[in-house]
Amino acid sequence: MESVDSEYYNSLKWILENDPTELDLRFCIDEDNFGQTYQVDLKPNGSDLVVTNDNKKEYIDLVIQWRFVNRVQKQMNAFMEGFTELILIDLIKIFDENELELLMCGLGDVDVNDWRQHSVYKNSYCPNHPVIQWFWKAVLLMDAEKRIRLLQFVTGTSRVPMNGFAELYGSNGPQLFTIEQWGTPDKLPRAHTCFNRLDLPAYESFEDLREKLLLAVENAQGFEGVD
Repeated sequence: MESVDSEYYNSLKWILENDPTELDLRFCIDEDNFGQTYQVDLKPNGSDLVVTNDNKKEYIDLVIQWRFVNRVQKQMNAFMEGFTELILIDLIKIFDENELELLMCGLGDVDVNDWRQHSVYKNSYCPNHPVIQWFWKAVLLMDAEKRIRLLQFVTGTSRVPMNGFAELYGSNGPQLFTIEQWGTPDKLPRAHTCFNRLDLPAYESFEDLREKLLLAVENAQGFEGVD
């Protein structure tokens, strides 16, 4: 949601963190269709149901479900109908979305020196910090697929811009690959794909960093490691 509509994301985040009762929100949403505004109930009789502190999580879940699934269901059904005429659905069920992107787009080339040269560091990290040195050592030891998966984990895409990492973009425009010190050594790294940022704890050894980095990248959907 944040990468698609940051203003709407911030509104939903405010609702989640505060009591929305006084806003008189209902379980419905306004939609625009070629200049005509109409109301959609997010659940039966939603326009009569007030959003409160007790049911706000359900409201947010339904809003996201509508914006990303229900609103485009007809278009997605048409796409899937055409797609499955070419490729049997059973053949791709074994892949997650990142693996499917790699299959369709290929591995591409990742120039680690260019990547490293166009990265920035925050919150006590710097190019000569031991943890940063270990990080790039771990990247150099990865095979091509693992590097691409790391790039996907942090930026949300498997492709490097045509002119290299200097032209990497985030949701708000140009945004270099960023590594920020965060958390404690028992935590896995986490990623913010909207900002091309990797939150990397200050691990106490290269082996620990490498193990936890690979675990986070390979199991991104199983942990709260990406937002």
